[in-house]
Amino acid sequence: MIPNIKVIIPAYNEEASIGLVIQDLPEIVSEVIVVNNHSTDKTAEVAQKAGATVLLETQKGYGYACLKGLAYIQTQEEKPEIVVFLDGDYSDYPEKLVEIVAPILQKDIDFTLGARSKNLREAGSMTLPQIFGNWLATTLMKVFFRSRFTDLGPFRAIKYNKLLALQMEDKTYGWTVEMQLKVLKRKYTYQEIPVPYRNRIGVSKVSGTVKGAIFAGFKILGWIFKYAFKK
Repeated sequence: MIPNIKVIIPAYNEEASIGLVIQDLPEIVSEVIVVNNHSTDKTAEVAQKAGATVLLETQKGYGYACLKGLAYIQTQEEKPEIVVFLDGDYSDYPEKLVEIVAPILQKDIDFTLGARSKNLREAGSMTLPQIFGNWLATTLMKVFFRSRFTDLGPFRAIKYNKLLALQMEDKTYGWTVEMQLKVLKRKYTYQEIPVPYRNRIGVSKVSGTVKGAIFAGFKILGWIFKYAFKK
């Protein structure tokens, strides 16, 4: 039986890269959903031409875009078994989706994460604030939750019914860490898969600005401490 796999790609001004991302996704994907996060370029046109379903989310924020994609899926009669998230800047390798979903399909794992391993990362693909932020966040998660996570990478897959049960709510930069913390709190099974990572096309909306990096850091730490002391 062929699994129903939906891909959600939040995108803001990614006209130069979004077509490449969609093009490189494997054929096992049932539907590619690009959430145009109020882009000012031709992101929506390029994505639609490449075969994606394009939604518009006018509220800027990574979480807003992901929630928009989920809301769309919930309106569909046939629900997916798996939902995959990845970025639209071509820093991830979309063809690796097969490896990302394999533990879910073959071992009934609930959640998988593409870990941007140091030996697989292209030089300069992650900034020093990103590297430090990932280290700090995952270290705190190990201390408070005995987590095995080593990354907060955007490339991830989760069973659809498990995703709904998480009741995701973060609207901006805390989306990824919120998901991982809730996976830990609910004692879902999870697995990291080492994946390569390359320099993105364009400028990062988070790590590319001081304001973005600081705000993301506060959001991530806020979620960790919230759950560390939540009964």
